[in-house]
Amino acid sequence: MSLSPLSVRAAAADGVLGGGGKLVLPSPNGSAIARQLGEAGVPVVGASLRNVKAVATWVRSAAGRRPVAVVAAGERWPGDLLRPAVEDLWGAGAVIQALLDAGSGPASPEALAAVAAYRDLGRSLVRALSSCASGQELIADGYGDEIAVAAELDRSSRVPVLQGESFRAA
Repeated sequence: MSLSPLSVRAAAADGVLGGGGKLVLPSPNGSAIARQLGEAGVPVVGASLRNVKAVATWVRSAAGRRPVAVVAAGERWPGDLLRPAVEDLWGAGAVIQALLDAGSGPASPEALAAVAAYRDLGRSLVRALSSCASGQELIADGYGDEIAVAAELDRSSRVPVLQGESFRAA
């Protein structure tokens, strides 16, 4: 099993994930950021294009009128160099847009830039994800089918919240 949504779906269908078992999947950059924020006592929520509205609803409820930071984690190249990932910018923009739609705000210029990048996609999310560097890597490595799963906007209502060293459903 891997970070591949299709491998997780296959494992769930085969009963591998049944019985309350845990699934631990490393995401080096996202994990490092989440851990640092968690150690600082900051509430950390896992968001993606798949759970935008659920995350916005949870954050709005938990944060109230306090400031919220949305972090587009990016990727790590070999040698531990940071590589910005446009798909993370789009995901951040989607979450920020949902927060604004729910009455949060005002948003910083940086947050509004992420929203603008997300809005600019229109209805071409699968095409955009397929065309970006990460999508091209997936396709080249034989994982192009993963892209459609990643583009399933608001398919999930689960909100993973960092508790200790792991994420648990809110």
